[in-house]
Amino acid sequence: MARLSANDRRSALVRAALAVIARDGVHAATTRAIVAEADMSLASFHYAYRSRDELIREVITFVVDQQEDASLAAIVPLGDVRGTVRSALQAYFDLLKEHPEREQAMFELMHYSMRTAELEALPAMQHGSYRTAAIALLEAARPLLGITWRRPVDELARILVALTDGLTYAWLADRDDAAAGRLMEYIADTIAAFAEPAAESGAAPVASDRTLSQGGAQ
Repeated sequence: MARLSANDRRSALVRAALAVIARDGVHAATTRAIVAEADMSLASFHYAYRSRDELIREVITFVVDQQEDASLAAIVPLGDVRGTVRSALQAYFDLLKEHPEREQAMFELMHYSMRTAELEALPAMQHGSYRTAAIALLEAARPLLGITWRRPVDELARILVALTDGLTYAWLADRDDAAAGRLMEYIADTIAAFAEPAAESGAAPVASDRTLSQGGAQ
């Protein structure tokens, strides 16, 4: 293949690893299988990464960063928290629909690493990456919307990650867009119910009447 820069080589190997894991499972994602998918030599792999484990960590970072970027781009002052959260969820869901193989690979990584001694640190890293991304989203919403959260942001991030994991798993199982839409409405209601106007923002709207009447999580 044409000579690639170090960054392009690393990016190509990350995408190749994702493709192999999604198609054949983590157990099949050997360095040889990954370089074959990327149309590279083993020497190219070792020039880019010290080990397969380092590449796997880069795969997790790549997927989570893509999700975070898409959701952060949707964090705009839409007038209320619920609408903003719903917009961010839709951005995540659109990325999921565009690249379902990435989330399939992430689930495979989580389950495989739980059963594999040499990868025992990966589940905590993977979940921690999701939580960090959720914290960034919740923190970004505060100044944009003039709100504060009634519970610790780390606690809300765990709730958001758990609900988003459920959304992802359910859609990968049945590919039911309508059902996913209804679940995103519920998630938006739930997260918005934890918001209130920041002291300096006066009586700025926070959640819609629909949110309050449905009694999101308290």
